[in-house]
Parts: sequence; C-alpha cells; structure tokens
Amino acid sequence: MSLREKKVERKKEEIRKSAMSVIAEKGYHATTMEDIAAKLLMTKGSVYYYFKDKESLVYESHKLLLEQSMEQLQNVLAEELTSVAKLRKAMVVHMENVITGRTDFFIGVKPDQVFEGEHLQEILHLRNQYSDCMNRLIQQGMEDGSFVQVDMKIVNYIILGAMNNAVIWYSPKGSKSIEELANSIADYLLKILL
Repeated sequence: MSLREKKVERKKEEIRKSAMSVIAEKGYHATTMEDIAAKLLMTKGSVYYYFKDKESLVYESHKLLLEQSMEQLQNVLAEELTSVAKLRKAMVVHMENVITGRTDFFIGVKPDQVFEGEHLQEILHLRNQYSDCMNRLIQQGMEDGSFVQVDMKIVNYIILGAMNNAVIWYSPKGSKSIEELANSIADYLLKILL
C-alpha cells in the first residue's frame, strides 16, 4: 500500500469512527452527512470525497467490523482447545466486540432498516458465515459429547441473540468491566449446552 493509500485509509477510518459517534448520539436516520462533517470540522463535500453517501459509509464500517469478528472467530476455531473452552472463548470475544463496537452492532441488529441492495446482501452473507462458524463450534461439542444434543440452529439463534442484545442494555456505568460481563454472559449461555 502506497503512502497516499495509507493516508486515504486513515482518513476514512477517522470519518467512520466519527460517523459512528454521531449516530450513537442521534440515531442512524436522524444523522446527516453534514452532522458527520461538522464533528470532524470538515466540509460535507470533503466527506463525500471519501464516501458516496451515509449508507456507504456505515456499510463500510459495519462490513469491516463483521470481517474482523469473523477473523477472530476463525482464529478461535483453529486453536487447540476443548469444545467447551473454544465456544466459551468465542462467546467472550464476541461479547467484547459487541460492547466495544456498540453502535456498529446496534445498526446490525436490523440491517434491512439501514442497508439496501448489494450492501444488504453482503452484510447478510457475512452474518450467515459467522453464524455457520458458531454452528460448527456447537456441532463439534455435540459430536465429542461435551454438549447435550440440541437443535443447533435454535440454540445458535438464542446464543447470538442474547449476546447481540447486550448492545441495547449495556451501560459503561455498570458494576462489571467489559471482560467480567463478557465472561459472565458466556458462562450463563454455555449452561444451555452443558
């Protein structure tokens, strides 16, 4: 990557972070490109230089988050751990991502309300890939006898739904750190399978 490309990518990252900050305050539909530009002390035209529109900006941010989450999950899958330890670690990593990337995950709760066309299809494809990896973790545990036999699809939806729902109720003013909360939730959710 050339120096110019690195500068462009760094600026795009700055714009994405700023956009997510404004969206966290105002909501997706109430946020305008002018709001995002104002937060960065840029002109609206400068933001449009990097992103076609608000949906494209948010799409890139959410897609990047999903790709990073998928990479982390793949790394957990590759580790030499027991099925229980592997799923637990995947849950903790997922929860930490949900809590630290709250606005991005909140947007992803109902992607059809934010994205259209190819953007929506790509986001749904990435989410399905992630869900398939979680299914593999559950399947491995059932096959080696670590987990009880369950309807994998339903249990996966319950687990992912519970973890993703933390974006709605989590408060940084709570009594637990992000790590403590992620570990507690993973412990409770694992009980479904043990």
